[in-house]
Amino acid sequence: MATTQAPEVRAPSGVEANGLNVIEESERHGQPASLFWPWFASNISVLAIAYGAFVIGFGLNIWQALGAAVVGSIGSFLLCGFVSVAGKRGSAPTLVLSRAAFGLNGNRVPSAISWILTVGWETVLVVLATLGTSTVFAQLGWSHGAATKLVVLLVVAAITVVAGVFGFALIMRLQTVITLATAVLTIGYIALTVHRVHWHTVSTMKAGGVPQVLGATILVLTALGLGWVNCAADYSRYLPRSTPSRGVIFWTTFGGALGPVMLVVFGILLAASDPKLSTAIGSDPIGALTSALPTWYLVPFAIVAILGLMSGAVLDIYSSGLSLLSLGLRAPRFVAALIDGTIMTLGGIYVVFFTSSSFVANFQGFLVTVGVPIAAWCGVFLGDLVLRRRAYADAELYDARGRYGSFAPIPLVLMVIGSVLGWGLVVTSAKVSWLTWQGYLLDPLHLGGKEGTWAYAGLGVLVAIVVGFVGAVALTSSTVRRQERVDPTSTAKAASAV
Repeated sequence: MATTQAPEVRAPSGVEANGLNVIEESERHGQPASLFWPWFASNISVLAIAYGAFVIGFGLNIWQALGAAVVGSIGSFLLCGFVSVAGKRGSAPTLVLSRAAFGLNGNRVPSAISWILTVGWETVLVVLATLGTSTVFAQLGWSHGAATKLVVLLVVAAITVVAGVFGFALIMRLQTVITLATAVLTIGYIALTVHRVHWHTVSTMKAGGVPQVLGATILVLTALGLGWVNCAADYSRYLPRSTPSRGVIFWTTFGGALGPVMLVVFGILLAASDPKLSTAIGSDPIGALTSALPTWYLVPFAIVAILGLMSGAVLDIYSSGLSLLSLGLRAPRFVAALIDGTIMTLGGIYVVFFTSSSFVANFQGFLVTVGVPIAAWCGVFLGDLVLRRRAYADAELYDARGRYGSFAPIPLVLMVIGSVLGWGLVVTSAKVSWLTWQGYLLDPLHLGGKEGTWAYAGLGVLVAIVVGFVGAVALTSSTVRRQERVDPTSTAKAASAV
């Protein structure tokens, strides 16, 4: 049988050996509630407070801003919850299960985009931890020069890489500890800064229009859960297949959205009360938040900032390694994690020392640009998931000659159409020169052009999801029915061989 599995290599002691393979029945354990810990820990970062300033930047009143924060947060992680259902059904990584829709080789396209997204995110999180810690050190009068930044970056990167290399078991234990520590310290931050919220200032904010509300909501959606959909099944794949789907959806959504809802809402109140803080967040999202703290809490704040950001980076490096394997790298999972860790570290050094002044603008541009094709893929994946009534044929997810085939043209075309339409309907920032080509459909569709009211509404992200989902449901139902005519259980023995 022709497969794209990595060659079988014995993992070092304590290192997870599982890669793209289907998880054996004996290794599937736990309850849906266990998903709360990794999702909560990786999204409790104080970076979400900075998102509140980004929301305010759309020109909304307080109620519109709060609505955008809540709807964007919950809606984004609800997508992750649905994708997670596929993980417990198929017990394989997200980008392996995606082969059922795109074909084994056709799936290299979403795998490549997923890899770019996860490596980009882990690099961003390491950079934010470095810049924020440097700012804290400066306020304490400690060394905060280039050497200090380099040491901090290397330490954070090293911990992230080690967790990614050792794999699932260590990550789950680490996330539980990080969850508890970060939650306590974040509550401390809120308690020490809540006096800076001035309701009389917040309540005078003027309302924005529909495009502004939509833009703020989609920014939150893109910055939070949409950045996780391509790896959501990587953690639910260890649950027994009999696990109730409702529990998987609930605990993924609840764990992922709980922290961001509280933190983005608080960030909105804080930024709306202090325009100077809102402006400062634009250049150093983490460091700017220290201006509201007493000196004695700066060290605990640095700890909570690093832990929260590092928690997200740990999940990203684990999933980026799986995406790299799905792309075609023939190596053990821990080697893929080491490769991604090296790229993350080098990328972090470049950003910190050569492009930090324009970091936030480029970060937002990156989110939207990669978010559009990921949204299109997510729509196709969820449409395919809705159509399926039977279990995945495990072995044939690794065989280009099997029922899922090598290339599935319709899903690939839908992803391309969704991306082209999506990029034509988004504008990121005039400050990002490499993205000025976007928004090319805003003028032909009479939406005001690149300077109009709909320019920053993020319509492209929604369009990409809808095109992918509706197109998959409408155009691939006969393909899915044909794939499911053969009972997947008949390939169980072959799956164990793979």
